[in-house]
Parts: sequence; C-alpha cells; structure tokens
Amino acid sequence: MRSICTAPLRFVVVSVALMAASFAFPSGASAQGFGVGGRIAWVKADSDVDVDSVRFNGGQIRLVSKRWGLEVSLDRNSEEFEAINQKVTATPIQTSLLLRLAGGSVAPYLLGGPGWYKRHVEPIDGPDDLDLDTTEFGWHAGGGLEILAGRHFGIHGDYRYTFLDFGEDDDEEEGFVGGLIPGHRGSMWTIGATIYF
Repeated sequence: MRSICTAPLRFVVVSVALMAASFAFPSGASAQGFGVGGRIAWVKADSDVDVDSVRFNGGQIRLVSKRWGLEVSLDRNSEEFEAINQKVTATPIQTSLLLRLAGGSVAPYLLGGPGWYKRHVEPIDGPDDLDLDTTEFGWHAGGGLEILAGRHFGIHGDYRYTFLDFGEDDDEEEGFVGGLIPGHRGSMWTIGATIYF
C-alpha cells in the first residue's frame, strides 16, 4: 500500500477549508447546489502491456458553489475469469475538490484529491474462505467540463490521472514534463449527469 504524501494532503486540507469558507460566506451572485447523479467511467492502467479500458458504472454526490465544488464518487466493475476460477470486483472511491474556471451554463473545471481503490477477489466455484480484499490509496487530478441545462440539471465529462507519483519513491521514474508534473499509473474518462436540488 502506498504511503500518503504529506504535502498533497496539506494542500487538500487547506483547499477544503477554503471551500467550506466560501460556502459559509457566499457572495450574492453565487449559485450553490447539492447534486446526486450517475456516471460511466472508462479506466485504463498505465502499463507496458497493451490492455483495453475497463468500463465502470457508478455515481457521484456534488456540493458546488460558483467557484468551488466537492465531489464524492463511487464506481464499480465486476468480471468473472472462468479460466482461473475467479470473480474480481473493483470499487474505486474518490473525493475530488473541484475548481470551476468559469461561471455560466458551460463551466470548465480542474479537479484533484485522494482515492481509495478497493478490490475483492473470490472464487467462482469454491469455499468463501478463499476471498481476498485489498485497498490501495492514490492521488488523482485532471480536468473536465460541465454543461448546465437549467438550474437543476448538469452533464459533465472529465479526464483524470490516477495514482499520481509525487517523487516519494526514488527508484521510480521522474514523471512527465521533466518532473514538473507528477507521473501516474493510470487514467480514467468519466461521463455523467447530476440533478441539483
């Protein structure tokens, strides 16, 4: 399991505190909303082997203001591998801080935060005592676009890098763009819709 890097953790804590303050003292023109929705995600591991993206189904809860937002999402995928008698269920849970770059009905945003990637492996035919549960922690970051079709409905799509490497492991690669942007071990596309109350 990866260790939690303290510098990004401090960034998330400070960002969440600033966002909470913006909800506590909103400006008169800011639109706030609590939303619940569903989404589809395509997840790809960054590896030397050419593998296809895996589709996940899930949902998200969003709390947004004019400039800031918080999203908690859960996705799920389950596959059976009869050749090795295993059923694998993957459930990533991500908490994302959203920074909205523009107001209005078309709003681009940046996102980032922590994620917990749960995996449950069980035999298709066999005793339940062979089940295996693992959880891996990783940071994610990316960007997206939300289109609001009225005050109570939004459609969004985003791309995020998962398992960011902030250089805490000396033997790993330095990342891309000369180490200025952290490396990653995966990525995901998401498309979803949210109903705001």
